[in-house]
Amino acid sequence: MQTFDVHILGCGSALPTRKHLPSAQVVNLRDKLLLLDCGEGTQLAWRSTGLNWQHISHIFLTHAHGDHVFGLPGLLSTMSLLGRISPLFVHGPSNLLNFIKFITADFLADIGYEIHFQAVDTQQHSVVFEDRSMEVWSLPLQHRVPCCGYLIKEKPGLPHIRREMIDFYGIPTWAINRIKAGDDWTTPDGEVIPHSRLTTPPDRVRSYAYCSDTMPVEQMAEWIDGVDLLYHEATYAENEATLAQRYGHSTARQAALVAQSAHARRLMIGHFSSRYADERILLQEAQEVFANTLLASEGLRISP
Repeated sequence: MQTFDVHILGCGSALPTRKHLPSAQVVNLRDKLLLLDCGEGTQLAWRSTGLNWQHISHIFLTHAHGDHVFGLPGLLSTMSLLGRISPLFVHGPSNLLNFIKFITADFLADIGYEIHFQAVDTQQHSVVFEDRSMEVWSLPLQHRVPCCGYLIKEKPGLPHIRREMIDFYGIPTWAINRIKAGDDWTTPDGEVIPHSRLTTPPDRVRSYAYCSDTMPVEQMAEWIDGVDLLYHEATYAENEATLAQRYGHSTARQAALVAQSAHARRLMIGHFSSRYADERILLQEAQEVFANTLLASEGLRISP
């Protein structure tokens, strides 16, 4: 099975602590790197992953709050200092365009690569990027400012060749890709060997949903139904539900209810308020509703 890893760089909320950095994650899907949000400290946290940040092709930002974007100027500058020349695509709500223009005009005027900003409609659930191996969908979120999450879905791969059958029928190398694509094989004697006998099914298609920051969204269960791994903010415990609603956030129990209604395989909670020295209270609350829940933590690498 090909690579599909999520690296947690930061999972705290607005106030950095000694334990947590603000929001940032790297998704490595078949050796293509996507950065989700870019809070302060992203560059330093990235170094522990062993990944090459010059391989980032797309950055997906959720909203215009500092704990999700204040690491961006430094990262873009470092890429230039290291000699980046390939274009970089930054996706996010349209009100981030002025921030990107300010960075590039005043601090990055002489960088050696192009930055293309692509506005995301935070009211629409739609494809915002796709290539041969993945689709990235926007997820409208409910926060104090325009905000969206992202659903990253693998595209189905090709079936696997059964090597013993290829050898048995003496099928030449040039025909293998055609067989993977669905062709049968005809032997020199005219016998037709069906595609299904020469292959095994492709790998399971995996998906990852990133939802931060937001109150619970009713349609979310439909948009991410059956998701393999859901990251959902859980800023507060249930006894602070009023505070969560006031500031446009979720409790751990609310995050678990989203995972339950979406039939998620696993839930990872994060965006922890600095008031919690021990997030196990949040984990316990979530697990009471959705047992297959874990805590995000800096340095964690997890596969959907």
